[in-house]
Amino acid sequence: MDELIDILTPDGKPTGKTALKSEAHTNGWFHATVHIWLFTKDEKILLQKRALTKKVFPGLWDISVAGHIAAGEGILEAAKREVFEEIGLEIEEEELIKIGTRIHQVSHANGIQDNEHHHVFIAELKVPINHLSIQKEEVDDIQLFDLAVLKNTKNIENVLLSRFHEYYCSVYESILKNIS
Repeated sequence: MDELIDILTPDGKPTGKTALKSEAHTNGWFHATVHIWLFTKDEKILLQKRALTKKVFPGLWDISVAGHIAAGEGILEAAKREVFEEIGLEIEEEELIKIGTRIHQVSHANGIQDNEHHHVFIAELKVPINHLSIQKEEVDDIQLFDLAVLKNTKNIENVLLSRFHEYYCSVYESILKNIS
């Protein structure tokens, strides 16, 4: 879906400009997204299989929930919205634990230039996954994996991307701290 988003400076400050997501990706303009990693107390991580229609990383088992922050939308508001849209889970702001913001810059073969500030959250998944409902336009499937998958991305095909190994390890460490 092509939505209106706020354009940021490379260091994450608002420019006061908005653009369609497609324009930002074509021109390489910086913008903000949310990543929400959902874990269970028994050391599982929820991953979603990206829909095959996605323009980048189709069919990849990826972050529990991720999405763009709409123009004028707050970060927590966007995180809650994305969790509800993609997997049908209502989550409270207090349940979202922010573990950082990371700059992500990737040029894809199809011309998309992702220059993004990822606002990264973790939250405990407190319901069975069969109580979740996926948004078919965005998500092909969801599944619980052993949390250790975040450290072992080099060994499993089509699950996460090994080039972001350090990022996944930092998420793993943050989750472990919150489980103990």
